[in-house]
Amino acid sequence: MYYIGVDLGTSAVKLLLMSGDGKIENIVSKEYPLSFPHPGWSEQEPADWWKQTVEGLKELTEKCDKSQIAGISFGGQMHGLVVLDRDDNVIRPAILWNDGRTGKETDYLNTVIGKDKLSEYTANIAFAGFTAPKILWMKENEPDNFAKIAKIMLPKDYIAYKLSGVHCTDVSDASGMLLFDVKNKCWSKEMMEICSVKEEQLAKIFESYEVVGTINKDVAAELGFNENVKVIAGAGDNAAAAIGTGTVGDGRCNISLGTSGTIFISSKNFCVDDMNALHAFAHADGHYHLMGCMLSAASCNKWWMEDIIGTDEYAKEQEKIGKLGENNVYFLPYLMGERSPHNNPDARAMFIGMSMDTTRADMTLAVLEGVAFGIRDSFEVAKAQGINISSTKICGGGAKSPLWKKIMANVLGIDVEVIESEEGPGYGGAILAAVGCGEYASVEEAADRLVKVVDVVKPDRDLTAKYEERYQHFKKLYPTVKPLY
Repeated sequence: MYYIGVDLGTSAVKLLLMSGDGKIENIVSKEYPLSFPHPGWSEQEPADWWKQTVEGLKELTEKCDKSQIAGISFGGQMHGLVVLDRDDNVIRPAILWNDGRTGKETDYLNTVIGKDKLSEYTANIAFAGFTAPKILWMKENEPDNFAKIAKIMLPKDYIAYKLSGVHCTDVSDASGMLLFDVKNKCWSKEMMEICSVKEEQLAKIFESYEVVGTINKDVAAELGFNENVKVIAGAGDNAAAAIGTGTVGDGRCNISLGTSGTIFISSKNFCVDDMNALHAFAHADGHYHLMGCMLSAASCNKWWMEDIIGTDEYAKEQEKIGKLGENNVYFLPYLMGERSPHNNPDARAMFIGMSMDTTRADMTLAVLEGVAFGIRDSFEVAKAQGINISSTKICGGGAKSPLWKKIMANVLGIDVEVIESEEGPGYGGAILAAVGCGEYASVEEAADRLVKVVDVVKPDRDLTAKYEERYQHFKKLYPTVKPLY
């Protein structure tokens, strides 16, 4: 049988066709526009998502036996606000995760309602990108549109609705709305009251691997699919990517070095740190996870390479780097502010420690090390919760650098594992579809059988000791310069 994963991203929808044994049969990507109607705003038309998803599904399955397609599931951009009226028509363009208009609403939630109360209700505090502040913004600034709301949805869930006719969401994606009681996996009555939202306006909640329904007859006819193709709830992009890297069960870890950076730690038990430095979300495997998010990771290296020193020869530039663990230059990687663990949008990047003998290679190395130290900040918060982490998977564009993987292994002091196939949320979505259709008994079984480690970068005891000393120095820098921001 075949299973389809739909990765609804910010710039494109990426569709993946997987056979039951985990082999990737085909991948198709379809782009759509992103709108910035005012400075700091970021919006998209859900109709564009749907149109390109349909076109992508047609192209994806053009040469396969469509009668063998069993299920479709999703990974998708989180936090976006999609609002429908009583006729299920989209009321306004979706407000995306990277939209910055909700500063006032975020401050209200964190200071007037209070971070302690938010954490009690949802296990998280407010961030500008989350969904609840967007709802409050809409109530204040677009009251007529707010009055029309019959359903509040997340981006990937709109596609699931268009396919199945079911208003659904999953526990991992719902966790990023600030409307969801993560510990008890239900909508928070307190947050609904704060946001003037009724439960009937929210989608039905599913575990990520659960079947929400079957494909609509009209859609099935257009695509040439059987009407019994199952639609499985899916997950938010980070949770879906974690499934695709085998980060499931207890104490598993995945680091993503993309434009932004994440450290994702799965846990069978619910936990939340006292400072809410990490997101505490439900996981797509039926349990929970902690996640730290750096707003700038591989983008720091891209900025340094292309915008500052003017080269796109990343590997050649890294060849000039000599000994590790002895660099006197430090880099704070806050080019776009920082989320985890500092939650400070005003934080900014800086180099510190240069002298007359500082070289270009020293500064290049400082950028790579600064990102690794930033990941370690979140890693330390997770360890403080009693989670034992002995190894991590690694993915994203930055993971292509052997040097960066070596730095990461020694900064964290754990094995860094490289997997055979890194296809992110789309592959995770396809795995969830396979589990929902009964191909595998559980998400853990599927991940253990399908995700293969092909290389392990082990830490060196002496180098780890050097980086331990340097990290202890690094973590003093942010508190020292914070007043300057």
